[in-house]
Amino acid sequence: MLVEWILNWFVLSVSVFVVTRILPSVHIKGCTTAVIVAFVYGILKLLLTKILVFLSLSLIVLTFGLFYFVINAFLLWLTDKLIEGFEVKGLFNTLIAAFLISLIDALLHWILPFV
Repeated sequence: MLVEWILNWFVLSVSVFVVTRILPSVHIKGCTTAVIVAFVYGILKLLLTKILVFLSLSLIVLTFGLFYFVINAFLLWLTDKLIEGFEVKGLFNTLIAAFLISLIDALLHWILPFV
């Protein structure tokens, strides 16, 4: 269980680091900060996603699930505000960064079946 959690954290860290290299509007201090961002973002997702999905279920249904990306963007924005050395400039860029982090994370989990 612990090994699986650490591997998932590593994959999310790689996803965050890759997105900072792809998008010029996302800045990170270094690899250590990417690991911290992944940890905080993962904890926020764990603690808040179910509550936010419940509160916005009607919007998620109306948008055929696309509002879920807004929830992820909100959690990324919150992570940005909590961590020094991590910055995402603008709402649109936060939406794109959250989408790419989720996409890369899912892709890496698909490529690496042991994670």
